[in-house]
Amino acid sequence: MARLGVLLFLVQIVLAVCALISCLSAEEGQIRALPRIAWVLIILFFPLVGSIAWFLAGRQPSSGARKGWPGVPGPAERQRPRPLAPDDDPEFLRSVQDRAKQQDQELFRRWEEDLRRREDDLRHRDGEPPREGDRPEV
Repeated sequence: MARLGVLLFLVQIVLAVCALISCLSAEEGQIRALPRIAWVLIILFFPLVGSIAWFLAGRQPSSGARKGWPGVPGPAERQRPRPLAPDDDPEFLRSVQDRAKQQDQELFRRWEEDLRRREDDLRHRDGEPPREGDRPEV
């Protein structure tokens, strides 16, 4: 019989600790009926009745998914898609391709300008006048 009393006392203490943690970590909008300090005092002075009262009447019932332990993903977090690696993200790959295309176009433009400049230098050295449409843009 003494073991049962000790077990019930431990259950009461654990329930009170859980109620205190829940009360102290609840947002202001989730607390009903009394201010937070009143709930804390009720839970401390009447551990069994205060804890049960807190869970039944003191806090707003959670809407949607329940929160689990910190660090353990809940059902809502498991269903969310994981972030993509950069090489799997189509938007990132598109931006890399666009950047590469722009760099290629710039390099091609510079090569063409260099080629026109060299052709003009060769023509000038041979005594030919440079063609008007082939002048490099400066």
